[in-house]
Amino acid sequence: MINVTKPAREQVRMYFEGKEIAPIRIFLNSAGCAGPSLAMALDEKKETDAVFTFDDVEYIMDKDLLEKASPVDIDFAGTGFRLESGLKPTGGCTGCSGGTCTS
Repeated sequence: MINVTKPAREQVRMYFEGKEIAPIRIFLNSAGCAGPSLAMALDEKKETDAVFTFDDVEYIMDKDLLEKASPVDIDFAGTGFRLESGLKPTGGCTGCSGGTCTS
């Protein structure tokens, strides 16, 4: 399940104002210091995607990833989007510097 809050839907609507609406993909961002995280980008639908529609905008996510990450909550607060999911953090570190993490 993907949930999109009202503030997030409003920001997406403003982004697409005067533009053609494209599906928004939720995908697994490369694991960094804090472990795996989700990100968003414009993309095309694939047969392997789950599709959720809010305010005429399609949010798409690979079905296998959705099963592991569900529920996915998309919110907008302050200056950016926040994606929360059921993904479990892996590893971790005590600090990151110059792209290098230490545990």
